[in-house]
Order: sequence, then structure tokens, then C-alpha cells
Amino acid sequence: MLALSKLSDLPPLKDLLIEHDLWAKKSLGQNFLLDPNITETIAKKALINDRVVLEIGPGPGGLTRGLLNHGAKQVFAVEKDVRCIHLLQSLVSASEGRLHLIEKDALKFKLSDFVTEYSLDAPFHIVANLPYNIGTQLLLNWFKDLDWIGSMTLMFQKEVAERMVATPGTDAYGRLSILCQYLCMCKIIMHLPPSAFTPAPKVHSAVIQLVPKKLSDEEKKLLPLLERVTALAFGQRRKMLKSSLKSLLKENEIEALGISPTMRPEELALDSFLKICKKLI
Repeated sequence: MLALSKLSDLPPLKDLLIEHDLWAKKSLGQNFLLDPNITETIAKKALINDRVVLEIGPGPGGLTRGLLNHGAKQVFAVEKDVRCIHLLQSLVSASEGRLHLIEKDALKFKLSDFVTEYSLDAPFHIVANLPYNIGTQLLLNWFKDLDWIGSMTLMFQKEVAERMVATPGTDAYGRLSILCQYLCMCKIIMHLPPSAFTPAPKVHSAVIQLVPKKLSDEEKKLLPLLERVTALAFGQRRKMLKSSLKSLLKENEIEALGISPTMRPEELALDSFLKICKKLI
């Protein structure tokens, strides 16, 4: 309980921001989450008790405090803003060895190198209030290393989170929906208004939790094909499959799979996309 006592002695984040004259930079996509009620709720929902956590873009450390308070075994926080690195030093001290800062651009941060450098022998959990301008790209990068990830609890722009859980026939359904749902169990666990952030963004936000599925080697081999097929299909979203996929399959080949070649991609469920991929092997 000593660690918790030290963490509770830290000053409010707003006071630290004033002390360090540190304010969010638009160029870094920063929108700080300072309300401890919100950060504690996210940390609790992340279910990271006694687990290793990777946090991307901790900023001044609001969510980081929540992760430490809710029993994270170790928190590795990747931050490129040196101003935040300096501000977080007091939190490093209060964590009694549980918080480790990694000064690096998240887009250049490789999970495989992280696992090797810190000799991790069990899946870790990613929890982050992601910069909206790079959030989707980070997620797609992590999809290449899911064997090492136990879960991901991530903040996105609301519309992006809704695309991840969207179902066929809806406007939000698309390539991101299919890739996320093929690889992970996905659910939105929290919605946040712009007023929850400093500064307030122009959009609403949502926290989504993705738990990687245990795919067989054969199922993993389908991923590059699924990426290719969905890129072609949704790259021409309003076109029929017989047109958008003509470089891969003839119209009669699509029909032979039990799929109408006149369908549009947003009408096609994941299972049907997988049928197409298996035909291409």
C-alpha cells in the first residue's frame, strides 16, 4: 500500500501543467485527459491487475496514474514529447519502480523489439489515449504482433471506434470493421464528450476494447489476402463485387462461392470475405 500512498500524494495534473508550463500541442495530436474519475474508470475496465501494460502517449500521466492505482505490475510508457518526459519524472519516483519511460515515436516503436529488450515472457496489455491522427495506423501495425498482446483498451474518435464494431449493411461497416473483427473480439466500453479533454477536441470519443482471438496458423495465413481483398473492395465502395474484384476473380467464380457478384462490399459479411480469400490460395 506504500506505493498507492505515494501516488496519492502527487499534486493534481492541472497544477503540474501550470508548474511546467506544458500545454497540449496540436501538431502532436495531443488532447490531455485530466479528470481522475475518467482515467480511473478506464484503468479499471482495462482489467490490468498484476499485468504488464504498454501505454502509448501518456502525456502528463493522467491515465498512467490510473493504471498504477489499479495494480498494473509494470507500466511502460512510450512518449516522444520531451516536455512530458520531464513532467512524468515525479510519477516515476512515486511508482517505486513500476513505471518506465521510453522516449520514442510510437510509429517507430516495434513491439518485437520491446518484447526482446525487456525479456517479456507473457502477453502484455496496451492501454492508451491515442493521438487521433495516428491511432488507426498504430492499431494496424499492432495487428502484425498480436501473439504478444493480451488485450488493447484504446481511445479513438467515436466514428473510428464505431467502424471497428460495425455490422454489414451499415454506413460504418468497412475494411477496418472486417480486419478488427477477424483478429479480435471488439466492444465499445465507454463514450466521452469533447469536454472530457484539455483542450476539447471537435469530435466525440470512445474507448474500445479489443481482445485478440486465438487463430490457427491457417487462419493467420489468410490475413494478407483479407487485407488485399478488402482494400480492393472498399477502395471502390459503391461498385459491385464483379467490378471491384475483377482483377482477382471472374464473375462466375464469385457466384460459385454462393456470393452474388452484384453485391456491394458493405453488404458482405466477414465469412463471405473469407470464402473469397480461401478461393485465392
